[in-house]
Amino acid sequence: MEYQEALEFLKDLTKFGFNFGLDRIQTLLNFLGNPEQNLKVIHIGGTNGKGSVAAMVSSILTADAKKVGTFTSPHLHSYRERIRINGTMIAKKEAADLLTEIRPLLEKMVAEGQEHPTEFEVNTAMALLYFTRQQVDLAVIEVGLGGLIDSTNVVQPLVAVITNVAMDHMDYLGNTIEEIARVKAGIIKEDTVVVTAATKPQVLAILQETCNNKGVPLIRVGDGISYKLRSASLKGQKFDIETENNRYISLHIPLIGTHQVSNAAVAVGVIEGLREQGVFINDQAIAEGLMNTVWPARLEYFKGKPPVLIDAAHNFDGAVTLADALLQYFKDKKIVLVIGMLADKEREKVMKRLASLAEVVVVTKPNSPRAGDWRQLASEAKLHIPQVEIEPDIAKAVIKAINLAGADHLVCITGSFYMVAEARQVVLENGYPGRNIF
Repeated sequence: MEYQEALEFLKDLTKFGFNFGLDRIQTLLNFLGNPEQNLKVIHIGGTNGKGSVAAMVSSILTADAKKVGTFTSPHLHSYRERIRINGTMIAKKEAADLLTEIRPLLEKMVAEGQEHPTEFEVNTAMALLYFTRQQVDLAVIEVGLGGLIDSTNVVQPLVAVITNVAMDHMDYLGNTIEEIARVKAGIIKEDTVVVTAATKPQVLAILQETCNNKGVPLIRVGDGISYKLRSASLKGQKFDIETENNRYISLHIPLIGTHQVSNAAVAVGVIEGLREQGVFINDQAIAEGLMNTVWPARLEYFKGKPPVLIDAAHNFDGAVTLADALLQYFKDKKIVLVIGMLADKEREKVMKRLASLAEVVVVTKPNSPRAGDWRQLASEAKLHIPQVEIEPDIAKAVIKAINLAGADHLVCITGSFYMVAEARQVVLENGYPGRNIF
């Protein structure tokens, strides 16, 4: 297959939807020679912050001259973003060749009476096979959804991360924080160092219980790791991190939001966990890697008239973090809020938290079959603010918001990941300075 044909084939697999379980991915990997068994893995799960931690860890390891494979999802502008080595996306030909190799194996599975693997399962198999053949030193693998029966849970990690646990994807993971925590704790295995920034007592109890049962250590931000913020501006943040073994002074990340300092502490915990597992990483690489971390669409600021802030705050905890950042960095600005969320999110709570900070709200439709009654957001917004606009087309919604904003405004774009991705492309295409890193 050529790349475009391969991409269409892969996208067509979305018709198999969410279908959790490890049988299909294990069968597929068996056919491929079990590439996952040849990788040294950092496995990253949690509700929020997975991608940021993955980006930081990958950047640190790259700064230490390691060959680092990174698998994350979803993507912003190109499917190839999901599979990278030292920040470089998989080439079109390599992606097409892998799918050409895998496709007859999928047909073989169906012919033998098994269910067809899902898009994400095939994507996971591609990444694991690619990283093995490229002989990466380490692979940073982000959980797709949940943990226990997510297709990435075929790996045996050196370090497992659970960034935090909040109410999200309740249709799939459970209706209580304890149920969700147990699903996410499913990535904890024997012979693994575990790192978390979780703070909820009921979550910590489950993580500690799981670690005790597996006989593995739990490194906690807030206990074994602490951080102190030195300064914060739109150019980034400076901070210190102290662990049981080391102290790191005046670290810098170019990302904004206090939560990113917590994520950096998790990343440092991962590095110390790798050291416990016999992987040497230089201290200087930690400082250099954090300083060079790039992770778009997470409190990403674009200078301009008006300035634009883009944040994929796809759940209530994300909305709280966004609201805190608006109050910290933009308290002198009036806000024009562009938002579109999926039907399975806590839309009422999200709008209650964000709408009161805005002068105008523009509600748009996420490009997803899970958009549901997306106009409900407008009804929720009207409970808190008088001026609410509805524009189903994402590009038109962004342009409308920019036109509504004056010199003293900030356009804030948030909501579901795919909606934010499309909006980000519109911002870039309309002359806003910024790095389209993909």
